Amino acid sequence: MSAEAATALGIGFRVLANAPSDPAAQVVRDIHLGAHDDLDALLAFAQGLTVITFDHEHVPPAYLEQLQALGVAVRPGPAALFHAQDKIHLRRSLNDIGVRSPRWRVVSQLDDLTDFAAEVGWPVVLKTSRGGYDGRGVWVVKSTEQAVEVLAIALAPDAEWLAEEHIDFVQELSAQVARSPHGQAVAYPVARTKQIDGICAEVVAPCPGLAPQRAVQAQEIALRIARDLDVTGMLAVEIFDTGDAFFVNELAMRPHNSGHWSIEGAVTSQFENHLRAVLDLPLGDPHAVAPYAVMVNILGGDADDLYSAYRHVLARDPGIKVHLYGKQVRPGRKLGHVTVIGNDYEQLLARARHAADYFAGVINE
Repeated sequence: MSAEAATALGIGFRVLANAPSDPAAQVVRDIHLGAHDDLDALLAFAQGLTVITFDHEHVPPAYLEQLQALGVAVRPGPAALFHAQDKIHLRRSLNDIGVRSPRWRVVSQLDDLTDFAAEVGWPVVLKTSRGGYDGRGVWVVKSTEQAVEVLAIALAPDAEWLAEEHIDFVQELSAQVARSPHGQAVAYPVARTKQIDGICAEVVAPCPGLAPQRAVQAQEIALRIARDLDVTGMLAVEIFDTGDAFFVNELAMRPHNSGHWSIEGAVTSQFENHLRAVLDLPLGDPHAVAPYAVMVNILGGDADDLYSAYRHVLARDPGIKVHLYGKQVRPGRKLGHVTVIGNDYEQLLARARHAADYFAGVINE
């Protein structure tokens, strides 16, 4: 999806991929094969490049610093990206800049956790500080007995246990902004997200029923984080909304699943604005082109041949936009998404859910 934006802008675009079957490798001409945690592969990949950016946060910071030493602009930079790599570091930084997040504590043993639970109440959210995503590495612990089981799980190297207050939210929001190296920034409409088993399932933008002043407040939080943490490129701020307060959960410093609606639903997609931002070009207009855009993810199910569903889905609803990623089907894996724009978000959700379910084999009519 970034490659499509690069082609439209006339930007040379190279991808580091693990294998020729990777989604980006299927559509990009200039492919280097290698792993993101292989320094030799990264150094070879970087030769001749002006800017390097990411589609995930797992590249070791020390390797990014070596790429910078070659004279390549790494955006976002290692210091900023580390906030998306280490949840404890993020919590400390949010405290420092005055952004509210759930109460938290670093714990190493059961007594630490029970002391924290006595302060904030059960249940408590336990997270690995590094390596988790899409719900992995996160447990909602309701008792001491459950805590014993979770704390027995082996942590990744350099990871620690992070305990957080469980927030009783009414909805989850995504506030996305783009920021360039010289400080220009734009904010997208605040979206409502729905998670299933820790995976983003659907997005409605803008969030229905969110008062304008609260939407602006969420955008201001994201803009402040981008400025104070010196983020360049796209930033997605995941927010718990309790109805009268916002709590920042996590950050993603890249185009994010919660912003895929912007391909059809915004004047400038998140992918184009990410490229504009990391190249320090003037940013594009983030405003919506319709009252609502709805995106529903296609998750892996019983259907192995997703493409056989095209004839039915496209004939039944010509207004649906389908994006399949070329991934091998696995249960629960994000394989693509559908987007539809219009005036009535509930009708749009029904249309998008039907299309996504048909692709996944959940329904057959």
